[in-house]
Amino acid sequence: MADDRSQADRPSLSRQMLPAVHGMLARPLSSYYLLIASCALLLLIGLTMVFSATSVKAFAENGNAFTEISSQSVYALLGLVAFWICQRLPATTLRVLGRALLGAALLLLTLLAALTALKSAGVVERIGPVRANLNWLYFGPVSMQPGELAKLGMVLWGADVIARKGPELGHWRELAMPLFPVIGLLFVLVGYNDLGTMLVLLALIVGLLWTAGVRLKVFGALGVLGLAGVGLLIAAASRGAGSGTSGEENYRWKRLTAFLQPLEDCDTTSAAGQYCYQLVQGRSAIFEGGWFGVGLGKSALKWGWVPEAGNDFIFAIVAEELGVMGCTVVLALLSVLAYTGFRIARRSVDPFRRLAATAITTWLVAQAVINMGGVVKLLPITGLPLPFISAGGTALVVTMAAIGMLASFARAEPDAARALNARPTPRWVRLVWAPLPPVPPPRRPGTSRPSPQKKAPAGSGGGRRR
Repeated sequence: MADDRSQADRPSLSRQMLPAVHGMLARPLSSYYLLIASCALLLLIGLTMVFSATSVKAFAENGNAFTEISSQSVYALLGLVAFWICQRLPATTLRVLGRALLGAALLLLTLLAALTALKSAGVVERIGPVRANLNWLYFGPVSMQPGELAKLGMVLWGADVIARKGPELGHWRELAMPLFPVIGLLFVLVGYNDLGTMLVLLALIVGLLWTAGVRLKVFGALGVLGLAGVGLLIAAASRGAGSGTSGEENYRWKRLTAFLQPLEDCDTTSAAGQYCYQLVQGRSAIFEGGWFGVGLGKSALKWGWVPEAGNDFIFAIVAEELGVMGCTVVLALLSVLAYTGFRIARRSVDPFRRLAATAITTWLVAQAVINMGGVVKLLPITGLPLPFISAGGTALVVTMAAIGMLASFARAEPDAARALNARPTPRWVRLVWAPLPPVPPPRRPGTSRPSPQKKAPAGSGGGRRR
């Protein structure tokens, strides 16, 4: 009885750990370190898995197993440079940069659409060194995806416009100009060739408007318009949109509904079964992996069986080689990234930083959920890469730039800014890494950390209507 009583009085392990975790999260720079740690680990896992998933195919096609990983490593270095630059930029510069990025993205998307239309009409396939192929623009040997640039431009420009409008955003006229026309144009230019990127843009904009406190009836109207737009883009595939062909079977509809078909009914030898092939092979890779996987580099289905094994379906290779445990690690790191991004948004006093942080986090979370949901057959396959993990140059560089902005916002949190300015790092460290954030205004007596949640939402004039 005495032993039982002593064990009952002894605090449990979870009760001992919770105060320690809470203490760590209460430190001024916790958001910054969580962001850096989770993203660095995701980038390391991504480079490892890209090499594992592409080495066999690269050796078979080029005689060099390091072809794809060499290219991805170069993009990772460019991404680190973009991270470093964006971490150093103040919010005022980012607001100006947003207009330039969105303008450049719209011009590139227009060029992409024009070249695609000219190519489909048989007029011309390229203009000098510039040519187009679905979602990619090629400038000689250099390729890029304008849709990825549009995400970052929409984050910064949208956050700037909404922050400037403030309480006036509650009026339809303020929402309509200039936000909705630009969003509509962007959806048409992106969605005609890339429905997946358009869905991520839609999620990003919903995150922006929700953070601004826009009324719920606006979301209802946007939902109806969004569904109508998606329906039109699906129908446009029969007219040649994306990789569709006029008069042929609507590949978008088949691809979006393939996940509803039971795997045992997928006849991959038939014309209709080709849309199930990627799902069947992806699920086979997951089943082969089990709890602990077959071992890093030992996947059998990456030998030409899983389509886009290094890109859209790299999560299936992670499941096969590292098993459920490896997938859990990736999910945990993405969850930490999501928590940290929304934490930064909640702690930011500046409306622009709060809106931009929410939009970036919503974008990355939505893209990860859509990608992994498609691989495990819970959502349609849209061709979106898994952030940090999938191969892809423009996507990785743009994602790293967005993380650099989040890091800048984390350093500008009131408590973090005070801590950094109270004990400033040496001048050479500030020159090499990041400058000191501006000192926030002093707290009023009797108040704790500033809470942006106590402020009236920007777009509702005092609260969101329920």
